[in-house]
Amino acid sequence: MTDVVTHDPPPAAGGRQSRPLIVTEDARLLDDLLRLCAAAGATPEVRPSVPQRRDGWESAPLVLVGDDAARRARGAARRRGVVLVGRDQDDPGVWRRAVEIGADHVLMLPDGEQWLVDRIADVAEGVGRPALTVGVIGGRGGAGASTLACALAVTSAREGLRTLLVDADPLGGGLDVLLGGETTEGLRWPAFAGSRGRVGSGALEESLPEVHALRVLSWDRGDRVAVPPQAVRAVLAAARRRGGTVVVDLPRRFDDGVAEALAQLDVGILVVPAELRAVAAAGRVASAFGMVLRDLRVAVRGPYAPGLDEREIARLLGLPLIGEVPVESALLRPGGGKNPPGAGGRGPLARFCREFWERALIEAEAA
Repeated sequence: MTDVVTHDPPPAAGGRQSRPLIVTEDARLLDDLLRLCAAAGATPEVRPSVPQRRDGWESAPLVLVGDDAARRARGAARRRGVVLVGRDQDDPGVWRRAVEIGADHVLMLPDGEQWLVDRIADVAEGVGRPALTVGVIGGRGGAGASTLACALAVTSAREGLRTLLVDADPLGGGLDVLLGGETTEGLRWPAFAGSRGRVGSGALEESLPEVHALRVLSWDRGDRVAVPPQAVRAVLAAARRRGGTVVVDLPRRFDDGVAEALAQLDVGILVVPAELRAVAAAGRVASAFGMVLRDLRVAVRGPYAPGLDEREIARLLGLPLIGEVPVESALLRPGGGKNPPGAGGRGPLARFCREFWERALIEAEAA
């Protein structure tokens, strides 16, 4: 059981990463808390009572007070990020003691173990602002969604942002191939198929191939064409905790795994070629994806059929317009050119992506 009184731990002083503090004399409870800290990758400071030095109590990013130590913690300075931990779920006095020490949460073991592991892991990883996460979807087959996803990721990395490109379409041929990194060492989606609960964000980043200054999670050349929804949820949640930007190339089909990916997105971009059949197909895609995705926008790709322009297409779909996705001439040559989409930094596609990130990051800061 875990119940909320207020919320959110304070950041470590000066932005420094520091250790959680455990205050208890209960040997059994301490063993459990040390075990949970180990599972979260954190090494705590342990005290039988509130440290006499104020900074020991106030600077810890998270304080776990055993129910046995609640009375000894009454005089401590009030702060955020205090959790009162006990075992007796039928004790009516636990809420009074939580209020007396200014606890944000009351947690009872063993029911609240996973919540506590996640909270401790946030401390160990130094979690800050989550990554701005953008999904790209084709309004029809061959719309150019993968090209735009790669260009967005390459542009983000070139602008100095920590960037992860996620290939969520197992039938798309592999974004690592589009980036020219199919032989780069690192893990692919099948390695994460058994992931449950929480995946370490630092370990995830370090395990993935690095291509053009960004990390890529793509598919191997094996037979697996799906991973369980809970694995998609765990991996993308870890990616978001790492900060920066995450770009997800989405398939046009809708299943439980795609729904998990959509739930993690801040913005979705529907890429629509400017012809009537594509607009009709995109309408069905928008209807299905819009049931889960909070913010879906349209980007139009020419050439234009008679009577259509980007504003008319956005009006027909009932979606906000991002703009027209430029065609990069080098990608139209045999072999697609030597560089991945947007890699040059000076072409119209790179400029489109740079302007998108500038607007999106400003919106994220204002939210």
